[in-house]
Amino acid sequence: MIGFVSVAAEWVIPGLLLLVLVAAFCRRVPVYEAFVSGAQEGFAIAVKTIPYLVAMLVAISVFRASGAMAGMAHLLAPVLTPLGIPPEVLPHAIMRPLSGGAALGIATDIIRTHGPDSFLGRLVSTMQGSSDTTFYVLSLYFGAVGVKKYRYAPVTGLLADFTTFLASVLFVRLFFR
Repeated sequence: MIGFVSVAAEWVIPGLLLLVLVAAFCRRVPVYEAFVSGAQEGFAIAVKTIPYLVAMLVAISVFRASGAMAGMAHLLAPVLTPLGIPPEVLPHAIMRPLSGGAALGIATDIIRTHGPDSFLGRLVSTMQGSSDTTFYVLSLYFGAVGVKKYRYAPVTGLLADFTTFLASVLFVRLFFR
């Protein structure tokens, strides 16, 4: 059974590509021309999103370099420590809505320091996998399609991030303590 699953897993993507090509051939779709047209549109979208990406990366760098992230974590630590939330994960919780790469770097550092099977390692891994980069999504994707009025999106995204943060603490405590 394991051998079958392994072989099937290797052939899923090539099989899907072949299925798409056969369906396109049957419908007389000019595959190469459609691919080139889509690639041109994708390149135009990538070029259009670069300014938003650069602006977001600069803002994150300023936030970290200024010490604002460390200060915010320091301010929140006395409130969250009595709730059983370790202050070591606060920089990750603060950075995760801003940048996935920066949050992954913080998570990697925590895992390297405390170990992957430690409470902190499991907690930061769960946080990394269950939340999203709210401000990155808002600035890059909303900016790319021209959305000017975000309305409830930032509040909803941050509420979801906060909820996943608390749920991560709860479930890691339940399953790994």
